[in-house]
Amino acid sequence: MDVLIEADELASSLATPDAPVLLDVRWKLGDPDGYRHYLREHIPGAVYADLERELAGPPSPAHGRHPLPVVADLERAARGWGVREGVGVVAYDDVGGTSAARVWWLLRWAGFFHVRLLDGGLGSWKRAGLPLRAGEVRPGPGNVRLSEGRLPVIDADGAAQYAGNAVLLDARAAERYRGEVEPVDPRAGHIPGARSAPTTQNLAADGSFRPVEELRARFAELGADGRQPVGVYCGSSVTAAHEVAALAIAGIEAALYPGSWSQWSSDPDRPVETGHGRS
Repeated sequence: MDVLIEADELASSLATPDAPVLLDVRWKLGDPDGYRHYLREHIPGAVYADLERELAGPPSPAHGRHPLPVVADLERAARGWGVREGVGVVAYDDVGGTSAARVWWLLRWAGFFHVRLLDGGLGSWKRAGLPLRAGEVRPGPGNVRLSEGRLPVIDADGAAQYAGNAVLLDARAAERYRGEVEPVDPRAGHIPGARSAPTTQNLAADGSFRPVEELRARFAELGADGRQPVGVYCGSSVTAAHEVAALAIAGIEAALYPGSWSQWSSDPDRPVETGHGRS
């Protein structure tokens, strides 16, 4: 699966008639100002994609903090970004792809596979000395048609089955997995049987993805070597999409649990485990 594009290749492609649609997906937990950051500076031609409003459905304890959007709403948003049939999409952020991977995963889930992540995000663009622009980009309307279900997903029952019979990876920070802290969700800890696999460990110091062989070795140590089904969750399925991307780079397909810990921990009938578990 072709997941990544480098800054120099992106710069060259933006100068061609078949330039990809470029999406700025800056968002992170506790920072609501992604749009302001975008207005201050962004890669020329980039359109802002709002993770809270466009890349997720309404939050609720029953469905989690970032449930999957209705596919008709996602199609409407994608057309508003200017996404067209036959034209690629590149997404980036300033946090190693951990928010941009949400749109990467959603578009593929909805049947649009010509989408890649800028490896290293905005930082890689800046390190290459490439230009930036301020203000808002308003693209012409797109015509993409989307339909859900093109990538595997699991629900809470499925996550429990993966944890017991296959491989379920928890992409959150290790201290949240162990239950030492829980800044946003109702209960601390992890799904019993899940394995701690912080998605930040898929990245090098500069925010780019680690080499393929390193990723394969990392996931093999966690039991995700392609011989068993793999599922991934996080707090609300945003950074879990990043882990799915890292697994795809390593050649391993993984199912996403969209409700993730925010849904699981809201259900008092679901068991919770703390400590090191199977990390």
